[in-house]
Amino acid sequence: MQSYNHFTLSERENLRIKLSENKSLREIAREMCKNVSTISRELKRNSGPKGRYNAWYGNCAYLHRRKKCRRTLRILNDPDLVEFIKSKLSRYWSPEQIVLRWKKEHPGSKLSHSTIYSALKRKYLNGYNEHSNLLRRGRRKFCKGSINPVKPERNIAEWPDEIRFRSRIGDWEGDTIRGGVGKGYILTCVDRKSRYLAMALLPKSRIAIETTQAIYSALNTLPVCSLTFDNGTEFADYKSIEALFRAPVYFADPHSPWQRGTNENTNGLLRFFFPKGSDLRQITQDRLDEVADLLNTRPRKCLGGLSPADFLAKCCT
Repeated sequence: MQSYNHFTLSERENLRIKLSENKSLREIAREMCKNVSTISRELKRNSGPKGRYNAWYGNCAYLHRRKKCRRTLRILNDPDLVEFIKSKLSRYWSPEQIVLRWKKEHPGSKLSHSTIYSALKRKYLNGYNEHSNLLRRGRRKFCKGSINPVKPERNIAEWPDEIRFRSRIGDWEGDTIRGGVGKGYILTCVDRKSRYLAMALLPKSRIAIETTQAIYSALNTLPVCSLTFDNGTEFADYKSIEALFRAPVYFADPHSPWQRGTNENTNGLLRFFFPKGSDLRQITQDRLDEVADLLNTRPRKCLGGLSPADFLAKCCT
């Protein structure tokens, strides 16, 4: 079949100008390097209600028809395929499973799961729909973007100057370190000013209640003015944390670890002692305290050569 190109908006405007100059269709076609029948069809299809040709109106009419133009679904012309799909949907098979069985029973016959999804969405399968016949009820397994599991009341952008400029002791950044799959977690909290590290074990899971208890055990003897976490589900019980410490809890933006750089840097240091994939269930709290003491007694350049423990003691006295 001979190739062809659709009219563009600039070509339609050029056509309007030539029509206003009272040029014939053959003359216009010759100047625009198009067939005269192409010009005739364009005028017939896209002229206005009063027969006048307008480039903008013609382009809008073209786009409207283009949007409505869709290929007819194969399901509408194949009753055997429809019955096959319905029989499997009644047994709550997914479209992917239906396609696998169809191709196995009908070698060489093509079918896509998107065809079944489209038929369900457009209600072409009478009596069957996404909500009642798909186990996921039409919800996507993977969604673009991210859904924040925590509904924070305070964002990191609302930090007061005392937190932002590290002017006081007691502003903590918190996070969790993961071991191997199903092999426990470690809660880490780092003071923004002194870089002092406090840790607690989460040997079984990091559900919100257990995380709250771990935070309390790690910080109950230390000054707490505020806490800042990421958007993990383990911090969903943040209101209980605020009640325990009588301090506000802030949350960083999703996928923005640099906003809690002090905590993330410390977690990187801890990976020397607890590499990725480690079984943290075998770690005791005494071992955590030993590692924390090693890091808290290391001199820091940002603290003028003092260790976090010495700096904390100096500020508190």
